[in-house]
Amino acid sequence: MGSKNKLKRFRENETFSNVIQPERDEILSNTFDLKGKWGKQFFKNEHPIVLELGCGKGEYTVNLAKKYPEKNFIGVDIKGARLWRGAKTALDDGLPNVGFLRTQIELLDHLFGQHEVDEIWITFPDPQIKYKRTKHRLTNAKFLELYKKILIPEGIIHLKTDSEFMHGYTLGLLQGLGHEVLYAHHDVYGNDYTPEEVTSIKTYYESQYLEEGKKITYIRFKLK
Repeated sequence: MGSKNKLKRFRENETFSNVIQPERDEILSNTFDLKGKWGKQFFKNEHPIVLELGCGKGEYTVNLAKKYPEKNFIGVDIKGARLWRGAKTALDDGLPNVGFLRTQIELLDHLFGQHEVDEIWITFPDPQIKYKRTKHRLTNAKFLELYKKILIPEGIIHLKTDSEFMHGYTLGLLQGLGHEVLYAHHDVYGNDYTPEEVTSIKTYYESQYLEEGKKITYIRFKLK
């Protein structure tokens, strides 16, 4: 994407009613106004809140919102030019239960109150295979503790990935830490038991992975 297009999208994001872009200083000083009030102030209801982390173009955020109008969905990503696509689609389709938050995932506990979130989707994250990149892996122990702060006690986390490494790493970590794995499969399209919401929504990159013959894996789990 050219720099002109990126700048155009950044400017449009500023006009979109469903995009929130707090400054880092505002986040770290704990003056972010929506923390603990997303339902009441942003969505104007008390429906369950679901996050998609590293949402990219927001394909899961938008399609889950269409599928579950009784829930609120927020796509989280640091790349504004990407989430522009999801935000624009949600506005064009008149989806009142969709929002996008441009921020770093490690700051989530400054942006959401305790037990404010019901579910988290992590869709096709970078597996950060190199050892020195472990700290950026979205299912490492540090991130799991972060998610626990904002999730309700029975909150669900979904991991969908094309990376067998990420799938195996996460399963091993969850079992080692005593978290509850509700469902796991290394090939969601190769069995009859995968939850429908996992196979009915395909991201752009997922379609490419499938064309290449890659297996798509999925884990659904709860934190102890």
